[in-house]
Amino acid sequence: MVENMRKTALLFPGQGAQYSGMGKDFYEQFKEAREVFDKANEILGFDLASLCFHGKQEELNKTSICQPAILVTSIAILEVLKKNSSIHMETCLAAGGLSLGEYTAHIAAGSLTFTDGVRLVYKRGLFMQEACNTNPGGMVSVIGLEDEKVDQICNEMKSLGIICAANYNSPGQVVISGEKTVLEKASLLSKERGARMVVPLKVDGAFHSDLMIPASSKLSRELESTPISKPNIPVVANIHAHYVREPGEIKASLAKQLNSPVRWHQSVSMLIRDGFNHFYEIGPGKSLSGLMKRIDSTQEIKNIDTVEAFKNMGKLN
Repeated sequence: MVENMRKTALLFPGQGAQYSGMGKDFYEQFKEAREVFDKANEILGFDLASLCFHGKQEELNKTSICQPAILVTSIAILEVLKKNSSIHMETCLAAGGLSLGEYTAHIAAGSLTFTDGVRLVYKRGLFMQEACNTNPGGMVSVIGLEDEKVDQICNEMKSLGIICAANYNSPGQVVISGEKTVLEKASLLSKERGARMVVPLKVDGAFHSDLMIPASSKLSRELESTPISKPNIPVVANIHAHYVREPGEIKASLAKQLNSPVRWHQSVSMLIRDGFNHFYEIGPGKSLSGLMKRIDSTQEIKNIDTVEAFKNMGKLN
């Protein structure tokens, strides 16, 4: 009876979750994972699997590498779950992903093929890197201030240059993005207004800000020529924290996402309001599980990023 009351959603991580060795244990122990990584190598024309399993962290952190690496690792784990676990995919009724993870969610939902997804995120990473090189910027995590206060600080700084809230990760944790000189001033103002911590992120650009407009334009053209279907389950879009179900709105949301804020805690809160009470974070790291604790600590979430975690799944099922 309790099982029938469960409403399950799949969540997929974004950039920053990468680490050397991710997916290696799945690759070694499951043919489904090997097939996914081998297919990705074929699509990309280079050995992504080797970079995931043995690459130096500096190499993995490159935007054009970590994006396909995280997506492919997540899908490899998902394929293993489909064939070898007690998770019944037909009982998973929605999917979502943080930034890059939204592409993984669309592959899981059937709106995007694996081949097109890998190709798109590789190009997305290249376009973002180009934009970073042309228009340098940065990102800073502001911890301990309400969303509205961070929005107000960004509005006050806009006359000095490009700055915006880029990621609403959890209540009390907002990442701001923009030109470095403006970010420095916004960081000082955030501290003056009561921020507990202000932490510069190790990224080489101002993601989800207007400095990404050139990347968004190029990505939009790629998306236009990419076949996208109606998803089998609804996917939550980062840009407005609502479901997207039509191919046209999926393409528009993915293109706009690059220079728009990621509304993550609003997306998760919407799923919870919609009755979802059981979540799987599928992919490297535990970042989404950590955010869930701050969004709603009563929710049941299981992170699956290693074979050991996979074998311990029964403790949640």
